[in-house]
Amino acid sequence: MCCARQGVQTASKTAPVASGIAGGIEICITFPTEYVKTQLQLDEKANPPRYKGIVDCVKQTVDGHGVRGLYRGLSSLLYGSIPKAAVRFGVFEFLSNKMRDESGKLDSTRGLLCGLGAGVAEAVVVVCPMETVKVKFIHDQSSANPKYRGFFHGVREIVRTEGLRGTYQGLTATVLKQGSNQAIRFYVMTSLRNWYKGEDPNKAINPLVTGAFGAFAGAVSVFGNTPLDVIKTRMQGLEAHKYKSTLDCAVKIMKHEGPKAFYKGTVPRLGRVCMDVAIVFIIYEEVVKVLNKVWKTD
Repeated sequence: MCCARQGVQTASKTAPVASGIAGGIEICITFPTEYVKTQLQLDEKANPPRYKGIVDCVKQTVDGHGVRGLYRGLSSLLYGSIPKAAVRFGVFEFLSNKMRDESGKLDSTRGLLCGLGAGVAEAVVVVCPMETVKVKFIHDQSSANPKYRGFFHGVREIVRTEGLRGTYQGLTATVLKQGSNQAIRFYVMTSLRNWYKGEDPNKAINPLVTGAFGAFAGAVSVFGNTPLDVIKTRMQGLEAHKYKSTLDCAVKIMKHEGPKAFYKGTVPRLGRVCMDVAIVFIIYEEVVKVLNKVWKTD
């Protein structure tokens, strides 16, 4: 019991570094799927739509901007993904360390609460401003005369024209999305880990098994909160001024585009999130193992 508890405390100290490394690697691998998802969610039926689907979105982007066009907005996510992952896992480990039993075990319900706390923290500290800049960058590329020349120029222009509040558009929707995201993912991961380990809390989990658990947790979260992701994206786009609030945005989407609009971008988001969660959990677990060997935290 003492050994398991000590391992948990050590992991909580290395969590920010390990998760930061994992987050940076993951976003570089999966960003094109995030780009396509965002474009499809911004593509309103009333405009009329620019894209016929995922393949058409990729084709138009590559034809117009080259393969590099699929990485438009990557810098905003890359700069944000490292601190985002660090906050997420750091807060989760901190909270879970307080809520585990004496054997070091965390039950599913407490895992959900810790995930909720981690999601809300990352939404407020990192995700909302990061996502707002990313969405504006991607939306800007689809306009006739793109005005942002790069990450820092874009951030400077957004702050100059809209103030600091301009980087916090859709905060309510982002908190709801990230909170539910991480609550679902950590609940599923905690449940699957407890099932796999059974009565032995020290049982090792193969990285491939961790990846499979992560992909499943990601898929569950996508189907559970994509409507919130669509609302968040609309609230952070260049046309955000059309909506008075998160609720007003949801009502207008339902009224003008129907319930199907709440699941726009589900397929590319599903691909990205499953890879995202699987990769992050695998890298996180492996980096923690390495850090525990080279970085003595006792």
